[in-house]
Amino acid sequence: MGKLQSKFRKRSELYRASQGEKADSPLDSQVLQYEPAHQGSINTVTNLSPDLCVSGGSDQAVVVYDWKQGQMCQSFLGHNREVTKVICYPGSTWIFSASRDKSVLMWDLNQGDEPIQEFCGHELVVNGLAISPDGRKLCTGSRDNWMCLWDIESAKCEQRHNVSRNLVTHVCWVPASSSIVQTSEDKTIRVWDSRTWQVTNTFPAKQYIQTHCDVSPNGNYLVSSSNGFGGQGSEATLWDLRLPGCKVVEYRGHVQTTACSMFLPTAPGATAQVATSSHDSSVKIWDQNTAVCLGTLSLDGAGPLVSLAPSDSTNLLCASFSSGLHHIRLDQGSHPAQGSGAASGDLDIRVVARF
Repeated sequence: MGKLQSKFRKRSELYRASQGEKADSPLDSQVLQYEPAHQGSINTVTNLSPDLCVSGGSDQAVVVYDWKQGQMCQSFLGHNREVTKVICYPGSTWIFSASRDKSVLMWDLNQGDEPIQEFCGHELVVNGLAISPDGRKLCTGSRDNWMCLWDIESAKCEQRHNVSRNLVTHVCWVPASSSIVQTSEDKTIRVWDSRTWQVTNTFPAKQYIQTHCDVSPNGNYLVSSSNGFGGQGSEATLWDLRLPGCKVVEYRGHVQTTACSMFLPTAPGATAQVATSSHDSSVKIWDQNTAVCLGTLSLDGAGPLVSLAPSDSTNLLCASFSSGLHHIRLDQGSHPAQGSGAASGDLDIRVVARF
């Protein structure tokens, strides 16, 4: 990895040296431009460690990037169609990537550039990936209506279940639990028991396709997001998992599909917050309990913003279709900002780097 870091460090330094020369606005001139992680649109981003993120996109690559230093660390090539989701197992160097090629590949940052495991069996694009809390099982979900449970060590499919019209869009494993939550294009949220591989709860169907979900670290809450058009739909919804199907609040304000909704890490004594990103090229931060919008960041020209990866209470990564990955900083207090990347609200939200 040292050689790769050295190689890309020089190119990143060139990008940093030249950034700002042709800035369109005062705000753009403050944004560092690092070596791009991908060629083309980016579909997914997640965290591998406090310094490293992993992303995947239309260029079929799975990229590990040091976003704090602005350095590419590794690029894994093994899929033959675009990458749809990436996840990592906390505290390890394991990376799992799903693709439109119907497969899931497992990589290890410390074991070369070839996949160390392959999970094949779906008939259509894989959109859902989740790892069990003990790191032994992998859950996958696809547009083929199948939810599958795999043994990671052997890559054997141990459980399969087909639910009619269950075009899976995202999958989350509930922390310290045997439960798995998944969203679907049939507008339904389902809860699975990984021991019996049966659906144990089905939430009331929403009006629009459910695009994404995330579970709070304590396992008590679920936030799901919805597609929509012209301000209809396009919301995120907070649910209480202890009371299945109990809707707590809705976060409304995006005018196009809300593609991603995530719980933000909460600093001691701070208000619990939720972040959403949308096809309307904006990121919004919400008070989790009151659904008040604390701030909006508009990324003009970035295209659909499809994936978020919060690193801590002040740093957030955002994947876009048109302008790569964005490192976003969240700070209490606001000040006027103009131009692309301007934020509004009580929270100061700004882009500090792109790559």
